[in-house]
Amino acid sequence: MADGPVSRESGVLRAGWGYASVTDKIAGLVLTRPVRWPWLAAFIATFAGTLVYLGAMTTLFIKGVGLWGIRIPVAWGYAIADFVWWIGIGHAGTFISAILLLLRQRWRTSINRFAEAMTLFAAGMAGLFPILHLGRPWFAYWLAPYPDHMNLWPQWRSPLVWDVFAISTYLIVSALFWYQGLLPDLATLRDRATERGKRIAYGLLALGWRGEARHWARHETAYLLLAGLATPLVVSVHSVVAMDFAIGNTPGYHSTIFPPYFVAGALFSGFAMVLTLAIPLRKAFQLEDFITEVHLDHAAKVLLATGWLVAYGYLVENFMALFSGDRYEIDMTVDRWTGFYAPVTWGLMVCNVVLPQVLWWRAARRSPWLLFALSIVVNLGMWMERFLIVVQSTSHDFMPSAWDRFVPTRWDWIFLFGSISMFAWLFLLFIRLLPAISISEMRELVKEESE
Repeated sequence: MADGPVSRESGVLRAGWGYASVTDKIAGLVLTRPVRWPWLAAFIATFAGTLVYLGAMTTLFIKGVGLWGIRIPVAWGYAIADFVWWIGIGHAGTFISAILLLLRQRWRTSINRFAEAMTLFAAGMAGLFPILHLGRPWFAYWLAPYPDHMNLWPQWRSPLVWDVFAISTYLIVSALFWYQGLLPDLATLRDRATERGKRIAYGLLALGWRGEARHWARHETAYLLLAGLATPLVVSVHSVVAMDFAIGNTPGYHSTIFPPYFVAGALFSGFAMVLTLAIPLRKAFQLEDFITEVHLDHAAKVLLATGWLVAYGYLVENFMALFSGDRYEIDMTVDRWTGFYAPVTWGLMVCNVVLPQVLWWRAARRSPWLLFALSIVVNLGMWMERFLIVVQSTSHDFMPSAWDRFVPTRWDWIFLFGSISMFAWLFLLFIRLLPAISISEMRELVKEESE
């Protein structure tokens, strides 16, 4: 199809784009765009942070988890809080890709590819922390039900085993879904690459894709099947993570609100991270015609809706604790608002409940840099929420004689910011090696709009 005008009325794609121009623009970001200093500076900084992170892991393997601030009664610290935070961030990619695909929402087209990549990287970061928290991570294979003549089998009642199966399933399905959507674009890069090495690499990854009718038919069938398989994972995986806490008898943990509350929080933090990545990406690579203000507006509306679900979860959690008549729950809740960790509680309320209300205004939802700042604030607030659940509840349990305060060490902070650096480094590699926006789906959108 020749280049032709596309309607502005839908707001999904700005005017003037056609098949050829869409392909040239998106493929050119990978094949022909030179490396520029902002990307290079970010790459060097995040790679340095990744090396520090790997060095901290090595030190942890040698010296053990005593490097962290954890101790009895707070046996879970930053590592488990980071784990829950990262796996929550990974949920938005699956939601955008799978659920919105099944619902035929066209605005997902411009953001689903890098959101899927974000899911893989975030789930990878999450999967590291339970292993690092084992104390003896070289025995992590004991968690797998492999044939063992010593009859050493996983403890199926342990939440750690549930996490292993939930995260591994989520990673496998998300990776298959992401790769299935990439196949047509890999073939496009193979056909347009001028260097022999790139042609071979993209050709091998494209698995012989030639764009035949039978290829497209099987591709679309497999893509929908994987979307249907991935959709329940949005709910099930973070519900399993929530059950890590809900099955415990510790005050602040033992609550049936946790599974839906955690799922809503996962989508809230995940969409915040999508905005955190999308806004600099559209600015740095001049993608304003693809990631339009309409996309930002829709993502902001989802952020507002999930923010209210999270606020409702806060309300129910505190009401049920006070209404229950359980003296331990009541005392823990009062301590959460007035005790040592009260600044964290008030801070997360400001970040997650108060500030997102600015999204009721259309001008705020379509202001890129306001959304960027708000997305960072929301992710900060969601991390504080996970910290509060993990640490404060265990520091203030049944016996006052056992109460203690958790004080993070520098190693706790190194692991937190190191994981952020590694996530950003992987994302920077992704946008230089693979198309950040789906070429095939964008061309299909051009065809629909022009017709």
